[in-house]
Amino acid sequence: MVAAAYAKDLLLQILPTKVKAERRIADIVSAITDVKEKVEDMSKDVHKLLHGQDDQKHQAILKWLTPVDYAQQHNDFISRRQRGTGEWMLESAEFQAWLNADKQTLFCPGIPGAGKTIITAIVIDYLQSKFRDNQSIGIAYIYCNFRRKDQQKAEDLFASLLKQLAPSQPQRVKDLYNQHKKRGTRPNFDEISKTLRSVAAIYSRLFIVVDALDEYQISDDNRARFLKEIFELQDFSGANIFATSRPSREISTLFSKGLSRTISATDGDILTYLNDKITCRQSDIIDDGMRGMVRRRVIEAADGMFLLAQLHTETLLSKLTKGHLKQALQALGKGMEGLDRTYDQAMERIADQGHEAETLAKKILIWIIHSKRPLSTLELRHALAVEKSSTALDTDFLLSPKLMLSLCAGLVTFDEESSIIRLVHYTTQEYFERTQKRWFPEAESEITMSCVKYLLFDAFKSGPCLTDAEFEQRLQSNPLYEYAAHNWGNHARKSSTPYEGVTKFLESKVHVEASSQAMMVMKRYSSHTNYSQEVPRNTTGLHLAACFGLKEAVGALMELNHDPNLTDTYSRTTLWWASREGHEAVVELLLASGNVDPTIKDNKGRTPLSWAARYGHMRIVELLLASDKVDPNVKDNFYGQTPLAWAAENGQEDVVRLLLQSERVDPNAKDNYFGRVPLSWAAAEGHEAVVELLLASGNVDQTIRDNKSRTPLSWATEKGYGAIIKLLLKDAAGQNLEGELWRAIMKGLDTIVKLLLENGVDPNAKDGDGQKPLSWATEKRDKAIVRVLLENDADPNIMDNDGRTPLSRAAEGERGAIVELLLENGADPNIMDKDGRTPLSRAAENNHGDNVRLLLGRGADPNIMDNDGRTPPLLAVGQRHEAIVKLLLERGADLNIMDKDGRTPLSRAAEDEHGDYVKLLLENGADPNIMDNDGRTPLSRAAGGWNPNIMDKDGRTPLSRAAENKHGDNVKLLLERGADPNT
Repeated sequence: MVAAAYAKDLLLQILPTKVKAERRIADIVSAITDVKEKVEDMSKDVHKLLHGQDDQKHQAILKWLTPVDYAQQHNDFISRRQRGTGEWMLESAEFQAWLNADKQTLFCPGIPGAGKTIITAIVIDYLQSKFRDNQSIGIAYIYCNFRRKDQQKAEDLFASLLKQLAPSQPQRVKDLYNQHKKRGTRPNFDEISKTLRSVAAIYSRLFIVVDALDEYQISDDNRARFLKEIFELQDFSGANIFATSRPSREISTLFSKGLSRTISATDGDILTYLNDKITCRQSDIIDDGMRGMVRRRVIEAADGMFLLAQLHTETLLSKLTKGHLKQALQALGKGMEGLDRTYDQAMERIADQGHEAETLAKKILIWIIHSKRPLSTLELRHALAVEKSSTALDTDFLLSPKLMLSLCAGLVTFDEESSIIRLVHYTTQEYFERTQKRWFPEAESEITMSCVKYLLFDAFKSGPCLTDAEFEQRLQSNPLYEYAAHNWGNHARKSSTPYEGVTKFLESKVHVEASSQAMMVMKRYSSHTNYSQEVPRNTTGLHLAACFGLKEAVGALMELNHDPNLTDTYSRTTLWWASREGHEAVVELLLASGNVDPTIKDNKGRTPLSWAARYGHMRIVELLLASDKVDPNVKDNFYGQTPLAWAAENGQEDVVRLLLQSERVDPNAKDNYFGRVPLSWAAAEGHEAVVELLLASGNVDQTIRDNKSRTPLSWATEKGYGAIIKLLLKDAAGQNLEGELWRAIMKGLDTIVKLLLENGVDPNAKDGDGQKPLSWATEKRDKAIVRVLLENDADPNIMDNDGRTPLSRAAEGERGAIVELLLENGADPNIMDKDGRTPLSRAAENNHGDNVRLLLGRGADPNIMDNDGRTPPLLAVGQRHEAIVKLLLERGADLNIMDKDGRTPLSRAAEDEHGDYVKLLLENGADPNIMDNDGRTPLSRAAGGWNPNIMDKDGRTPLSRAAENKHGDNVKLLLERGADPNT
């Protein structure tokens, strides 16, 4: 007992002397730190340069996702908020309930003009302000707009959400970009959706706000698909969703399970608005009594419609006498009927301005209402300044934005952030659509004339620009040029009266080539050089006419002996353009002429049939197949795909059905690059209906493997398309379904794993390395898949080639939930692997306290030795895991078990100068006098020798080792404790 006490005391005094040596190291560390700081200073400039380059690439990728910037629209909307309005929404019980809990949905319907968009802007502004300093909270929003239908496909909206939520561009976003950059393609909806999910997982909370769902196009069930995916994203991420819409049974049904709050302009908000607007008016017209009357009548007539209150106020404030004001007050309309009457009155006020002003106002409205996209103010000014007989734009005819607003009697408004003059509201557009023939019967013809006149300006008679700088200068000097080049033909196609200038333009080679450069140019990223010269040359008037589907123009040019088989420098013909763009009447005209070669390939080896198939133009495919000259199995030079492969990849169900009906079509033709058959393309892209069609044809072999040995089933599994997998599993004889199970586990697709297991796949199958599905899922930390495997008879104690069980793999990492799940399902915590290590050994060595606690609670033995004789306590001490050691001690760990070298936890701790551990171990019964295989005790390891006067195998005492190592304090201590200097 005395010897043991002495050894303890000596150990606890020897270890602190080591600290003094460590202090002397500090001087060296200080010098190293000085050098390091200088190096860091020198690297700052390099870092700034690299950061700038990274930021440029970051912005380029985000712009590639989508050029749409909802932030501009939001800033415009929030700037229009009347201070003090909309607070009722933020204070409402529904909003607070939505805000303060995860995975909540708040749907806010409201009649047209109720102020839904401004309320949405207020909500977004509130969220951004509240969570400004919390980077773990994500906020993304969408403003649907009837004028931006071309930007409102489901994939566009999800791409915008992804753009807003990709703060530092996670690797998944970069991978998506790099994958498609190589092919020059765009990601499909499923790819964007999956990437969005991975980005959403970054955030602790996520808010998604969608305004004006009623203004979201509903063709092809796009809106329903968008909402379905939004709700699935909510299920996955716990996102909160806020949405507005006009009253709609279809939309309301989709939100029936969430919170709801109707948006209606409150009397208080309207009063706040009125007080601000009428305060500055001259008191001789609007005195106190009249002011009160205006307030009462406007609030009464508005009937919850903020827009109507604004329009009524605009009308009332235009009155010049008190008498006219009183008359107007009596005539105020109410509700939607009142809104139409108000618009009628606005058009009457426009007519009262005089013929010249009325003509200009109607021209402004024509362009705003009928343009194919919102025009910037500068574009609109140029459009209005085009004169019929001029060959250049005379800037003296440019209207000021202020004048344009005043001419239109409150029907248009100016968005400062985006610099766009637009209609004051969606209902305004709807009003003019209903009254089109009444107000603007020749709108499309007028716009066509202006665009074509603009494109024929002398500024473009030099043809296409020869440099990027020259091209950019041309666009800057001619603001309407880009719009006119892209859209003149779209307006001409809708025009009721053909414009004779179209043929003149199409016969002008220089003007056609200049226009085609502006139409086809694509600057892919900010540093993209020579982009303006990548546009094909030798575009003809026939090419443009076919591109826009102008049948009469095509016919007129052919009568003038224009050759339809002429190609541009990309080898594209007139038929190519008509087929690609889906203009059936033009294709029919060209083929009927007998002068067109339908087999001419473009520079990628694609025929008109390939393009028609890709874009789903079924009638054109039918017309082309009717020609004996057309080979239905022709492969392009890009990836070597057939028309059927193109149609299958792009989900063109009708075209696939049509092609399969032809005996000439080979449904199993592989492409030349990937070796994929049409079925693989359809499966990889998630086109269930196309897969079903191909399988139903009876001629498709679904076992054909591509160049990476993947079958259609492999692709469906990798992408997680459960419905397609079900179709393919109906006849999957001879296929390696175990391989698909591994693929699904690797991708984290628990529903697919379950589907495969339900179809007879062995949950205990091993891969080439002896790894088992359960072990793979465990290592991937995928609790959902682990659960599915266990529920489908996966053996929790199955071993891989290293003798490791799933529990062993789980225990050594931060996988507490999986450890618990495995233990609950019968996993044995004491199975040893080939190294003799138990799950507890792995957890203890890797400092996973939760796992240690779980294992001990399920009967794990803390004293099992591995092949080197090491117990969990010894492994934990070796890694300085004090909390783990304490846990093991609480469960009866034996501290005096020796490893194969005869070493105990105390011996290891003493040698490694772990003073705190030495004290802990000694206090819990560790024997300080146990000798290891070298005859050394823990004290010997700590002091450099044995018990004061006992010699080791080399005949050395603790005193001689302390003296040799110049441990003065230890020498003094040993002498005081009776060490013999003469031994």
